[in-house]
Amino acid sequence: MTLRPFEPVQLAPEVWRALSDAHAERAEALTEAHRRRASRAEKHPVEDFLFTYYSYKPAILRRWHPGPHVVLEGAAKERGSWRWYETVGDAHARVADEQFRTERASLYRGVTGILRATRDRPAAFGCFGLHEWATVYRADATRHEIPLRLGAARTDAVVEAHDLRCTHFDAFRFFTPEAVPRNREPLDREGAPGREQPGCLHAGMDVYKWMLKLGPLVPGHLLLDAFVLARDIRELDMRASPYDLRDWGYSPVAIETADGKAEYVRQQRLLSARGQALRAAVLDVVGSEPERRAARADRSAAPPRDV
Repeated sequence: MTLRPFEPVQLAPEVWRALSDAHAERAEALTEAHRRRASRAEKHPVEDFLFTYYSYKPAILRRWHPGPHVVLEGAAKERGSWRWYETVGDAHARVADEQFRTERASLYRGVTGILRATRDRPAAFGCFGLHEWATVYRADATRHEIPLRLGAARTDAVVEAHDLRCTHFDAFRFFTPEAVPRNREPLDREGAPGREQPGCLHAGMDVYKWMLKLGPLVPGHLLLDAFVLARDIRELDMRASPYDLRDWGYSPVAIETADGKAEYVRQQRLLSARGQALRAAVLDVVGSEPERRAARADRSAAPPRDV
């Protein structure tokens, strides 16, 4: 079978400007509550995480990019000077995706590599969000100024009654010293990429981070979808944590009970599926022409799968 090269899509000015405006409006709506709180120096134990841990300001979400292989008609004056853009003819502009891949080669290979590897691994759903419990195990103080739902002694007892199965180093590194040896295996930064798996809530949140690192290669709608996924994952992460967040409007997912475990895994599976869909979508968009052709050939050669 002969595979034809990808043909760039051309968007008329009224089309891409409408897409850009709609994207900015969606981004404003998604970040409005955080921006309002920040103007009053108010903190939120759940939602602030997406702007403090990841340290990306809300403004970065407002800027719309069409992604590669899209020519914006009449955009040369407006976007021709933007970083990682190039002019097409005298009047048009597009994302300079090949330049990005060349000048940011190490970052590009690292990000796409971890997205691809995580996408292709089986998901594990037996951790029950106990990483947050491990961060307060036998601790003199908690990471958040919020009371523990079960108190310190009963929280410690929950940790001791379970097998810690954390696979994500950036969660594991916050374990208390007493909790570290309780994890099924020791984790380190060097081995982190080889352990990422799509059932992990933190790996799902990191899809947002990886998309941001790919900059203009990522179409705006995928970036905002990843932000929404990270927000939803963070909510489950904290509802299943040892903290009592009922005063903030969050009912607990009591993972110390059988019903709570079942509810956690049910939601975890749904969030994992969304993360996998986003990994597949962004990898399909940001790849170079040879990478995309190889992926299409693999898909064409693959036998049909039962649904």
